[in-house]
Amino acid sequence: MTRSVMEKLVTILSWFMVCLLCSVFLVFVGYLLLKGLPAFDTFLVFGHVKPLEAILGQARVFEGLFPAIVGTVYLVLLSTLLAVPIGLGSGIYLAEYAPPSTKKLFSFFFDILAGIPSIVIGLFGFSIAIFLHKHFSGTIGPCLAISAMSLAFLVLPYIIRSTQVALESLPNHIRKTAPALGASRLQNIVYVLIPRALSNIVSGIILSIGRCAEDTAVIMLTGVVATAGIPSSLLSQYEALPFYIYYISSQYADQTELSNGYGACLILLGICAVLFILAGCVKKSLAYRSLHRI
Repeated sequence: MTRSVMEKLVTILSWFMVCLLCSVFLVFVGYLLLKGLPAFDTFLVFGHVKPLEAILGQARVFEGLFPAIVGTVYLVLLSTLLAVPIGLGSGIYLAEYAPPSTKKLFSFFFDILAGIPSIVIGLFGFSIAIFLHKHFSGTIGPCLAISAMSLAFLVLPYIIRSTQVALESLPNHIRKTAPALGASRLQNIVYVLIPRALSNIVSGIILSIGRCAEDTAVIMLTGVVATAGIPSSLLSQYEALPFYIYYISSQYADQTELSNGYGACLILLGICAVLFILAGCVKKSLAYRSLHRI
């Protein structure tokens, strides 16, 4: 078999796999739209409460998904804010400062951390809640703060690895230009390396956002409940769309409730899409400013 024929076969196979993946995605989204759109209205989100009153906090929503939507957004934002600084700092250290032996040890540790099941991390967060409740304050229990910290712990390996790989994959001529002109290592990292690797770093952050939004096992053990309402503080219990979808799909009484579960799936996908778009806009903005600063 000649090389040209082999290349054509590989190209055809690659296109087939891409088309298959796109087809599966379209079927998946189409199925959710078919099942969820019939229930998609203001009652699904706000129940009998007027939307403006619910948004302004003038009335509590009991029947709708508005508290679960707010709780999901709070959870994702808090988890990301906790995980990003630690993940970026750890990734930068491993890529630019750690000696080979230390890098090998910590890389192995983070690989193990990435493979820990989410239910184990949820159990760990639950144990922390019990410890704090017993030894520090009786008002502390499973809550939004502990869920956010547990999810941050869950997604840390993705941010660390993406940061490390993004920095280590930069060409040597980019790495050596600024030091040759007299820049310090810190200046080289802040003004040259990070802006050049920002696209891949933000990709890891976007992946962590998606993981925070969809995980159910962690939040089931660390503070999510069915009818908590909008959380009033970090120590409050809360509602979240992943738990609602799990709860409805396992205990629905009729087709209307199941259809509401599909509607919740569409809302969750929409929230993820909005967060991804915002993260992409921030990435482009930061990259533009950093490159023009250089």
